Amino acid sequence: MTRTLQKWNGAGNDFLVDVGSASDLVHWTPERAVVVCDRHEGLGADGLLLAALDDEVVTMTLLNADGSTAEMSGNGIRCLVAAVRRTTAGTWNELTVATAAGPRTVQIDMASATTGHGTTLMGAVSLSAGPTGSLGAADVGNPHVVVRDSDTWSTDEREEVARHFQSLMPESANIEFVTVRHPARVSMKVFERGVGWTQACGTGSVAAAAVLHDRGEIGPRAVIENPGGELTVALDGSLATLSGPVAFEGEWEWTF
Repeated sequence: MTRTLQKWNGAGNDFLVDVGSASDLVHWTPERAVVVCDRHEGLGADGLLLAALDDEVVTMTLLNADGSTAEMSGNGIRCLVAAVRRTTAGTWNELTVATAAGPRTVQIDMASATTGHGTTLMGAVSLSAGPTGSLGAADVGNPHVVVRDSDTWSTDEREEVARHFQSLMPESANIEFVTVRHPARVSMKVFERGVGWTQACGTGSVAAAAVLHDRGEIGPRAVIENPGGELTVALDGSLATLSGPVAFEGEWEWTF
């Protein structure tokens, strides 16, 4: 079987996207996702997004680079919506997507065929104290632990810290290393479960903003500087909105 895969990225967080019917997409397995996402042997990506178009409902499934399933991706859902719009030659600017974390509505503005900007209603963020030594934990449809970063840590030391906190969480977690630059600006590095270091994390940006806002360190709206680009988080009580870019990188045929 041959499938057409689009590659999109959101602030450097890159995904391969397959748009089709649920019966077409059922052929993707965790093992096949690992192969196609491999940056040496495959096409290379942080994850594989499956956009099932059936009965006027778009359903998102995300397989991480290691084949595990993620409930939600803030950057991924923008990429998926852009891919669906491209595949269907759509002219619409809003789409609600069914995810494992619940329905999410995305507004997208494509400045060209290859670049655009999207805003996602991310729903409610659930906060908790988190493991000892962290700033707190947040559930954004998927689990996160937020940690104060240190300039003295090497990448290997951060990874050791990340794996320690992941081991303390029931279903592991994405780990965000944060530095508050200003009440409206935060820099962040993220170590994702199932992926490792990524250029950006949308749900992680929301988690970091929510935890830091709850601690009184930032305001309700902040720019989160990810290594691959900036994302903006706006908080209204427990509800969060995430905004950021999308960019098309290319299209390939992939045969199982």
